[in-house]
Amino acid sequence: MADDHEERFRQHEQIMEGLARMLAAQHEFNREQREINVQQTAINERLTAVIERLDVTQARIETLLARMLPQGENGREA
Repeated sequence: MADDHEERFRQHEQIMEGLARMLAAQHEFNREQREINVQQTAINERLTAVIERLDVTQARIETLLARMLPQGENGREA
């Protein structure tokens, strides 16, 4: 009977040790992921700024083209 309890206790200790290792690994993964998220946020902000500038540039080009290419009544070049 005592052997059964000792074996069960040993199994529980092994389970707890395994869980502790998994928790430590998860904490490390979470730390790395937070670093990646910070980097990705910075990238997203830069890309958003670039897209906004491209939108402005495109609008300016469209305005210039509209001034340079007169349109007839049917929407084609006159």
